[in-house]
Formats: sequence, C-alpha cells, structure tokens
Amino acid sequence: MTVIAKDPKAYIHRVTCVTFYTDEVIRAILEAKGAAYVCDEIARDEDPNYVKPHLELAVTAHLDPKKLAGKRLLDFGCGAGASTVILARLLPQTEIVGVELDDKNLQAAKARIKFYALRNVTLLKSPAGDKLPKDIGSFELVMLSAVYEHLLPNERKTLLPMLWSHLKTGGVMLFDETPWRWFPVETHTTGLPFINYKPDWFALWCARTFSKRVDKKTTWQSLLRDGIRGGTARGIMRDIGAPAEILKPRRLGIRNQADLWMRGYADKSIGFSGPLKRIYAYFASLICRLTGMAIVPYLTVAIKKSI
Repeated sequence: MTVIAKDPKAYIHRVTCVTFYTDEVIRAILEAKGAAYVCDEIARDEDPNYVKPHLELAVTAHLDPKKLAGKRLLDFGCGAGASTVILARLLPQTEIVGVELDDKNLQAAKARIKFYALRNVTLLKSPAGDKLPKDIGSFELVMLSAVYEHLLPNERKTLLPMLWSHLKTGGVMLFDETPWRWFPVETHTTGLPFINYKPDWFALWCARTFSKRVDKKTTWQSLLRDGIRGGTARGIMRDIGAPAEILKPRRLGIRNQADLWMRGYADKSIGFSGPLKRIYAYFASLICRLTGMAIVPYLTVAIKKSI
C-alpha cells in the first residue's frame, strides 16, 4: 500500500507499507489517522521491526510474562489499538483492557481486535480526558505506550494519580516510547536539534520556521498535544505524587536503559538509519555503564507501587 500526495510538499510520515488487513480495517485506520499516517499506523502492528520489539521488551525486561497470567492489564490511551494487539499476543492469558477517548481511534482498535479474533481484550471509551470508565476495577499492570508525551502538563498531574489509584499494591505502571525531555534532538514532533533546551516561545518559533512536520500556523498548545515536550523518570514520579520505586530492567541480559533502547529500537532497525542507530546505541550503552547516564531518544520507565 502506497500513499501519494497531490501536493509534493505535503508531509507523509510513512509512504508505503505491506499489510494483510482487510479493507474494513484499513478504512477504519485511514478514518482515524488520515492519509499522512495511515501506513505508519498499520506498520505499528504489522511491521515486526517497528513497535513490537521495544513494546514487548518493555514488559519482559522488567516482568516475567508467566507471572501476568490471570492478571489484569490496563492499556491506557490505546489509540487505534496497535499496542493492544501486540500486548494481547504477548500475554494471551492476561485480561487486557484498552481505554481510549477518541471515537475514531476506538473504532480502528475494535476493527483490529475483530480482525485478529482476540478473546482476552476489552475496549472501553473514556468518558472524558480526565476520567476513567466507571467500575473499571484495579490492575496489576498499567501501560502507557506512546501516551505520556501527549498529555498536557495539567493532565499529567491529574491522570497519573488517578491511574495510580487503580494500580494494585505491588503492581507496576509502565511507560514506553516516551521521548526523553533532554535528548539533543527532538525526534518525536519536529525532528529539530536542540529545541528541547529552548524556552517555549522560542521552541514554537523554531518549529514553525524550520520543521517540515509542523504547520506554520500551529499553536504551542497543539505542539504540546502532539508531544513536543517528552518526559523524564523524575518528572513522571513527581506527577504520580505517591511512594513508588523505579524498577531497573534486569531480565534477558539487559542491565540499563541504554541496553534496553539498543535491543528494543536499534538492533532491528532497518533502512538508512539502522546502522547509525546501532553505532550510537553501542556508545550510549558504554557511557551508561561508565556514568550511569542513559542518553537515549526514548525512555522506558517501570514504576512499582510500594508495599
């Protein structure tokens, strides 16, 4: 499947993809994401070298999947369902509840669940941006996959304590694919270097002026919603505002955040950027072992609810 823009200057995040989806699923995803992101959204599930490696590793590097059998997992902000179906296949004995606010995303997620005939997934609509569905219950694992960066600052301080209250004692809240707030290149929203260090007004001007991904009339509020300001482990802890413990990735031979990023993102990356990512990942891992600092574009943060 290939997307061809009438306007040669139009931004298309991913031009082509290969899919086994039915027309029904493709139409639902197109309706939810638009032509510029339809191939990217399809690939998030079907490309084995895209989201799947780091999402699965985010779970398995911190937790034993066997111990999640018979437990409940909340996929908060499940979007069009790519993360949900990946988790459902990884954890077939785990009850997975996906919650999404946007109707079009929810319809796309439902089309995916139907396509795969998944029986361990329930999808629910969130009643509001700062609320959860009624009687949703409690969970051993709460997952935010590519979600935290899209929450506005006030939403982070409201939603995270709310989600924390539905996490069982000893349970884990897991953040995956969260852009690191202080990485030298803002790779998620603008693709611009050093914009993470600039004040808001100057970052807005730079995004409007230099980024091919950003509309020239966009607002700072829109950029925040798009994820221009990522997060840090300390910032997430502050937003939760309760006693908690950051879990270090210690399974499957992974020793730190840099190792996790290397295995989850760089090792299977293909195309022009693949070799560059692997070279960078090697030095990032070395620096992390020497200094304890993980200088990686995207974070995976697991936070355990203290007993």
